[in-house]
Amino acid sequence: MIARRLTAPVGELARYLRTETVGGVVLLAAAAVALLWASSPWSDAYRAMRATVVGPAALHLDLTLTQWATDGLLAIFFFVVGLELKRELVVGELSSVRQALLPVAAALGGMVVPAGIALVVGGGAPGMETAWAIPVATDIAFALGVLALAGSALPVTARVFLLGLAVADDLGAIAVIAFVFSSGFDLVTLGVAALLAALYWWLQRRRVRAWWIYVPLGTATWIAVHDAGIHATIAGVLLGLLTRVRPDDGEEHAPAVRLEHRLQPWSAGLCVPVFALFAAGVPVGPSALREVFTDPVSLAVIAALLVGKVVGIFGASWLAIRVTPACRPRGLGWRDMAAVSMLGGVGFTVSLLIAELSLSDRGPVLDAAKAAVLIASAAASLLGAAMLVRRGRVHAARADTTEG
Repeated sequence: MIARRLTAPVGELARYLRTETVGGVVLLAAAAVALLWASSPWSDAYRAMRATVVGPAALHLDLTLTQWATDGLLAIFFFVVGLELKRELVVGELSSVRQALLPVAAALGGMVVPAGIALVVGGGAPGMETAWAIPVATDIAFALGVLALAGSALPVTARVFLLGLAVADDLGAIAVIAFVFSSGFDLVTLGVAALLAALYWWLQRRRVRAWWIYVPLGTATWIAVHDAGIHATIAGVLLGLLTRVRPDDGEEHAPAVRLEHRLQPWSAGLCVPVFALFAAGVPVGPSALREVFTDPVSLAVIAALLVGKVVGIFGASWLAIRVTPACRPRGLGWRDMAAVSMLGGVGFTVSLLIAELSLSDRGPVLDAAKAAVLIASAAASLLGAAMLVRRGRVHAARADTTEG
């Protein structure tokens, strides 16, 4: 009912873009276009488009279109992520220690184990000093889309567990981006960004709702964070976390809820697909595939996403349930947990972003690493879907037996 009321003003398209399966299809279509274009006779035009520089040099915003997609459009995506994080931390699945134990432990295991496997498989290969971070992220949209499509017969607690895990995982990935891929801080500009963020927080406290104040303020904060030497997407997360999430008396919905519902279709239908169009374009051919399966960085990414993620998430979940007050989600067996854990290997959006950040000066290795992310994410989706369908049949059979 809430979703229906909030969706009405922005129409049917927005409602469909909020559907997890539809958002995943749009993202997949953009990635497919990028792959086909980069592998076609018009690949030179694709590379030229990626390298086109636009923006005012006076503000240090003369960026390539690829940088605008990575630093600009993804800031909106991360703002929506920040809103969701704030909501989960205050009133959702991460709002109490007992509730947060399992998804946080699962997310931590799903970051530490893949990073460790990547470092072991990649050895001392050039680029691995930062490329270890590529497999630490889980793509919320894709993972939830696969679960909605293939795991509809599982208890609803499967989605709650995956959502909590993905949200905690995003928080970890944001920390990695902030601390590993930000350098040369400009303390003065950083102070300006902090003051602008504090003004945003104060306006939220004063219950100011004027969009014509928040849009310029958010843009100025993004520019300040960008100029300070911190990855610009952090500005989106920061403002999302500073948005008020509890409604006042007489207020139907808090600002975080309203903004999430208004911006999520733009994030799913424009920001993330355009980023995928610029980031996923790697040449696909026999030589390129040979590079993927011989390059140590690419092999490290594949092993970490397909093996490290499921082992880390499932193993940390088992350990947390055994030694802490955390309990297994109601209605889910261990095999169900393993199937959901497999979806953690769907890295896609944030993994592609980290690949761009960590290997930007290593062209061939970057292309191979991005191809590895796409291959591993596709394989994790298919394996996870097959496991979910099998578990769904088991749950359906049990339900029939109970009714009989």
